[in-house]
Amino acid sequence: MRQRAFDAAVTGIGLVTPAGIGLEPSWDGLCAGVGLAATDPVLAGLPVDFSCAVPGFDGGALLGRRLTWRIDKFIQLAMVAAREAVADARLDTATWDGPRVAVVLGVASNGGDRWPVEYGNLAGGRVESISPATLPRSLPNMVAGEVSADLQAVGPCLTTSTACASGATAIGTARDLLRAGACDIAITGGTDCARVEMGSAAFYRMRALSMRGQDPAGASRPFDADRDGFVLSEGAGIVVLERPEYARARGARIRGYLSGYGASSDGYHHTRPDPTGDGARRATLAALADAGADLSEVDHVNAHGTSTPLNDRSEAAMLSSVFGRTPPPVTSLKGAIGHTLGAAGAIDAAITVLSLERQLIPPTANLDRLDEGMDLDVVTKKPRAHRMGGALTNSFGFGGQNAVLFFRAA
Repeated sequence: MRQRAFDAAVTGIGLVTPAGIGLEPSWDGLCAGVGLAATDPVLAGLPVDFSCAVPGFDGGALLGRRLTWRIDKFIQLAMVAAREAVADARLDTATWDGPRVAVVLGVASNGGDRWPVEYGNLAGGRVESISPATLPRSLPNMVAGEVSADLQAVGPCLTTSTACASGATAIGTARDLLRAGACDIAITGGTDCARVEMGSAAFYRMRALSMRGQDPAGASRPFDADRDGFVLSEGAGIVVLERPEYARARGARIRGYLSGYGASSDGYHHTRPDPTGDGARRATLAALADAGADLSEVDHVNAHGTSTPLNDRSEAAMLSSVFGRTPPPVTSLKGAIGHTLGAAGAIDAAITVLSLERQLIPPTANLDRLDEGMDLDVVTKKPRAHRMGGALTNSFGFGGQNAVLFFRAA
């Protein structure tokens, strides 16, 4: 590269996704290239009654019954992923310098697992039956607070909320804390649990969800001509970032580097993306400028690719505009695991680091016929071996909020 801004070393990854619990199960499930949505008993009776669920997730068994009694699932998912990421980085929480370890996590919706029960108590005049844990178990900032306490990572601790860009925004913010010298290590990423009745009903009323109830596994179809909306999901993605000199001094294995971060706002509409993709384009160019990289150094794009008609069309137009040609190979993980909202950007980031490390791109599930007018080279059907030195991840959210990350291979 011509010039390098501050590179944060990625030393650990933790994943909890509908493809599996853990880094390797999630990677293997995504590489299988099949849709994982299924009828969801949690959503029974609603117009959209299917989702992508994390298989076999038992918070009590993984974290202890006492803890899981007082925290909502979005926090449970993050805690499991954070523990794996720290273990993967070969860090010892008992001996590290806790005040020099930051926690920055992104949340979009947080789920609100218990709110229907507590509202029922309120509506029924049973105020004394409302759990005193109602607020601390569901406030978005509590995920960072709980992870901080669990790991004794007691440096800067915050939660970002930029809708479906939240996880990527958190990772970019954590990199900035490292760059500023506020910490040596950052536990960062995103989490969400959108498999709740109100979430399904509200997104249905917005006409954002796929209605392919007769074929849930084929419902999420990024960039496909027959896509009709996204699929609700849940999950968490956590990465450990370190100052490179700190990581090298302790002999850490470095999986990759976060070199660039760019953010922008569309200023266009509260839910619809700018059809020209201008805001996303500005975030992309900002990420590359931050990394001191040019377009020739982008060998892969992990797309936001939600499977909604408007988002995919806007993102495809943006990529063609930025590259001025067919962009490098593109994939969207949402074909397999649906839309994890605030966790999406973080899961995408983690998988992008693994793609660079393994020189392999997971396929986009359910893409049978690329939509007309999209000049994209989308990886489909099976993983693609591809020589890569750098890759972009795109994350866009309601409110026109955009976050783009640029990673380099180690």
